Amino acid sequence: MELTVECQKRPEGSKPNALRRQGLIPAVVYGHNGTESLSLAINEKTVERLLKKAIVNNTLINLNITDIPWSGKTLLREVQTHPWKGNPYHLSFFALSAKESVEVDVNLNFVGEPVGVKLEGGILDLVLTQVTVKCKPDSIPESIDVNVSNLHMGDAIHISELVLPEGITVIDNPEQVVACVVPPSSESEEAEAGA
Repeated sequence: MELTVECQKRPEGSKPNALRRQGLIPAVVYGHNGTESLSLAINEKTVERLLKKAIVNNTLINLNITDIPWSGKTLLREVQTHPWKGNPYHLSFFALSAKESVEVDVNLNFVGEPVGVKLEGGILDLVLTQVTVKCKPDSIPESIDVNVSNLHMGDAIHISELVLPEGITVIDNPEQVVACVVPPSSESEEAEAGA
């Protein structure tokens, strides 16, 4: 999924709290010009719409800075929120080159009902719900499907067994268990473990 966000360069000497009172959220984009970063201000309503659709470290965002002018593809790397109000306080974007690969977190989508659950009375244990992948910015998958239908009691799926779209590489440990079917624990076993 790609989103487009328009913003402006943060005025010199402006204080973050003063910007927030004006309905603007402070932000920064880095990596657009080597190690140089650029301070931005984004309309609060735009940020609210963005955060309803975007996932941190996963969604590709076309960032347009209207008063420089600069535009480019970015990843939303961090969202800071107010400690008790919960509203967005600061955003960080990372500019991408179409040629370079990026590391992003991708959710796992579990498909099917395991044989070990349906016929053998087991429980599906989801060990991971996302993995970190390396890919080109225009190839970021929204999710990776994991078919668990063939899992019997005691079976497991490892990262190395995931079916990945072309051009996607998982950088997590390939031996890491993603999901497994385990026997249900009885109350007596729980009582013994507690003793």
